[in-house]
Amino acid sequence: MRHLPVLLACALGLLAAPVARAAIATDAVRQDIGGIDLVVLHTGARDVVTIVGSLPAGDDRSPAANAALATLTGAMLDKGTTRQDKFAIAQRLGDVGASLSFSVGASALQVSGKCLRKDLPLTISLLAEQLRLPAFSEEEFTKIKKQLAGAIRQQLEDTDFRAADAFSRAIYPAGHPNRQPSPQEFLAAIEKTTTAEVRQFHSQYYGPTGMRLVIVGDVDAGEAQTDVRNSFAGWTGGSTPPAAPRGPMPDAGREQTIFMPDKTNVSVVMGQATQLKYSDADALPLRLATRVLGSGFTGRLMANVRDKEGLTYGIGAFLDNDTFVDGDWRISGNFAPNLLDQGIASTRRQLAAWYDRGITAAELERTKTRVTGSYKVGLATTRGMAGTILTMLNAGMPLSFLDEYPRRVSALTLDEVNGAIKRHLDPNKMVLVRAGTVGTGPAGAK
Repeated sequence: MRHLPVLLACALGLLAAPVARAAIATDAVRQDIGGIDLVVLHTGARDVVTIVGSLPAGDDRSPAANAALATLTGAMLDKGTTRQDKFAIAQRLGDVGASLSFSVGASALQVSGKCLRKDLPLTISLLAEQLRLPAFSEEEFTKIKKQLAGAIRQQLEDTDFRAADAFSRAIYPAGHPNRQPSPQEFLAAIEKTTTAEVRQFHSQYYGPTGMRLVIVGDVDAGEAQTDVRNSFAGWTGGSTPPAAPRGPMPDAGREQTIFMPDKTNVSVVMGQATQLKYSDADALPLRLATRVLGSGFTGRLMANVRDKEGLTYGIGAFLDNDTFVDGDWRISGNFAPNLLDQGIASTRRQLAAWYDRGITAAELERTKTRVTGSYKVGLATTRGMAGTILTMLNAGMPLSFLDEYPRRVSALTLDEVNGAIKRHLDPNKMVLVRAGTVGTGPAGAK
């Protein structure tokens, strides 16, 4: 299940080693290794190597009758293998200062790791062992189920989680990867899942087909290819990602209120499904337009709803969940209960002005500069470079897009950016979800 802050969260503090790059597409070495799409990029980072990867074994592969199956399977990967227990693996990684972790998202299992150059063969071999040969111990499985259930129950007290959770079911059709199961449904699935089901899921969906690995830093491409080839030799199976359904949008009502007692703030999410993927032509211009509306302290929402009117703790707008499948556009904010109605009204005014009149030429030029600048800064670490490469490949973009990105941003016109707003959004059709101490209690909740 998404939004979990524990268990499957990628808890790595990867080394932020500097990267000097001229042409990623030219310098990166890409090869199919036994079905694994491997990209290796040598940078100026001394001794440091970052590893990221993905496998199509996300929550979208869980059957309708068991929403927790993919998450529980991924949670067991670092709990020991058929060759050694979790303590032995942790010690071997710890002895060389390396680390590996796994997280399950809507559409993929994500892999993240770090090591020194000399320890790359060991790190890759342990990664392969954990992916291929998890022990699925009954004792560890019982612990994971309790921990996961506890984390979900804790999240039920978080207003941000409750608002975003309900929003996903309000805007995505049944069967869509981005549609969250209800917390109650997920808890029931955890309780009933067996190790036999987890083993079957692993057998069915884990394998080299559809897997990507990106290795960036002080690394030799030929040596990395050999390490991956040796460690994953003989591994078969896996599957390509499924297509997201294009069914009718849910009829959940345009406004929902989730009453939560004794909360000092109300979380609000307002937005809609865009039916846009990151690779679609309008995704980039809509992103720039959205930054003008709601990116940090420079966005219109913060400048007006927070700074000018003092109605919110924090508010922003962004596109989300569109790497693998079509995603959504949303405004997310927090308000004191007594300022909620004023805050929502102010937010709607800013949204309407942005939608009706678009952004200005001056705003577009400033945003272009900020976007290209932050993009280049993001590529200045092995972690940022590796993560960006993986995200772009998973979005269906070629390696050349990473080099072209600043130019594509600079080439956007005002008509393209403002046109994208009108083509994909409609404030009159947006869903609004409130979560917190709203109104007089459950009896008045909508």
